[in-house]
Amino acid sequence: MTLAPYACRPEDSRGRLYPETVSTFRSPFQRDRDRIIHSSAFRRLKHKTQVFVEHEGDYYRTRLTHTIEVAQVARTIAGHLGLNTDLAEAIALAHDLGHPPFGHTGEDALAELMAPYGGFDHNAQALRIVTRLERHYADFDGLNLTWETLEGIAKHNGPVTGDLPYALAEVNDAFDLELHTHASAEAQVAAVADDVAYNHHDLHDGLRAGLFSEDDLMELPVTGPAFAEVDRLYPGLEPMRRRHEALRRVFGVMVEDVIAVAETRLKASRPRSAQAIREMDGPIIRFSKPLYQNLKAIKSFLFQRMYRAPSVVKERQRVTAIVKDLFPAFLNEPALLPPEWQQDVARAADQTELARVVLDYVAGMTDRFAIQEHQRLFGGVAIRPTA
Repeated sequence: MTLAPYACRPEDSRGRLYPETVSTFRSPFQRDRDRIIHSSAFRRLKHKTQVFVEHEGDYYRTRLTHTIEVAQVARTIAGHLGLNTDLAEAIALAHDLGHPPFGHTGEDALAELMAPYGGFDHNAQALRIVTRLERHYADFDGLNLTWETLEGIAKHNGPVTGDLPYALAEVNDAFDLELHTHASAEAQVAAVADDVAYNHHDLHDGLRAGLFSEDDLMELPVTGPAFAEVDRLYPGLEPMRRRHEALRRVFGVMVEDVIAVAETRLKASRPRSAQAIREMDGPIIRFSKPLYQNLKAIKSFLFQRMYRAPSVVKERQRVTAIVKDLFPAFLNEPALLPPEWQQDVARAADQTELARVVLDYVAGMTDRFAIQEHQRLFGGVAIRPTA
């Protein structure tokens, strides 16, 4: 495939922190993608929450299935725009590696617990995983990914300014990611693909969970017209097929809108390099203003009816308590950590460094392992509700 002038080219990569011989069969970005797929952190996404805790049902999205869907959307958009699909896919596959157990609920709990020790952010933790915590290679810690992939993980949501989470600051000090600029177009594609994927699948999962109905979605922008079109084309269609046909149209509306907006903006600005994309005054890959407003209405609906549904809130309280029990237990008694973590404990020079070791361990847990560890350490002690 011929790349556009503004695409990231593997031959122009800024390289890796630890120089390596170029692969005979794969480009640097393909190699990044493959290393991410084969990482331990990627496999653990299978048992980490998207919205519903992993054990609540076999059909709900997990963090892994969400990530695969994001990667698929990213490849589609990137390919149509002449971008480097391998880089877009690598960033998409890595974008959630830093998520702790129990999704954003676990992240909120750990951010509170880590406030005295430099904070916690899942994007920064993803960088820590791919630069330090994956320990499989003889020559380096981490995956030794290219600068472009690390940049995409760090700032696919835009420039990063202000106080940096310590994990991001460490990586940036070693390998300047130019945090003040926007990311490559490929990274921007991965970011918008994330929005497309969760807007689509959260509607699916909320319907399956019975938190709202198709009739509710008929009252919303984008989803209402999608269901109306299906009813016009396929009157009397059985409910599950009707749901799928409508939501696949919602999916298509989002993807087509992003591509149309990007084509218009790229034609108008005529960027001649990947760096020109980074130096623009805003993202080149985004939804149109009308669709963005419509999606805000859908997100507001999901916030009220799904993310803050009583059953979901109750589960959030339960798993928050698990995290808030586990973290201080390991911090106060590091000997509880597994033997392979004791070397990191021994190297910790102070309480802050020890807290970061404990964070790495707890954040790496899957939902089921966190629940098992809580049971092991606290037995039948009732999990207290949170305020």
